[in-house]
Amino acid sequence: MDNNTPLTEAIYYILLAVRKPNYGYGIIQDVSDMTKERVVLGPGTLYGAINSMLSKKWICLYSEEKDSRKKKEYVITEAGFGADLGAEKFLDIK
Repeated sequence: MDNNTPLTEAIYYILLAVRKPNYGYGIIQDVSDMTKERVVLGPGTLYGAINSMLSKKWICLYSEEKDSRKKKEYVITEAGFGADLGAEKFLDIK
């Protein structure tokens, strides 16, 4: 990850939420929980950020259900992990 690239708050929390494989609604819930409901992601913000991070290879598709919902799980990549380092020191994350 380019250390000079500023992260938006949404992208920062999404990266934290995909330290383990996670899907869209799960990411929204995790971000809300991490921030004690201070940050609530809407679908447009979430999927816009996901598409941006996919193109930068900060996250990757982990799995995709082939049923009618086509639920996709994402996970942080090595390139995206740099923004996550030390986050637990500053946030109340369990």
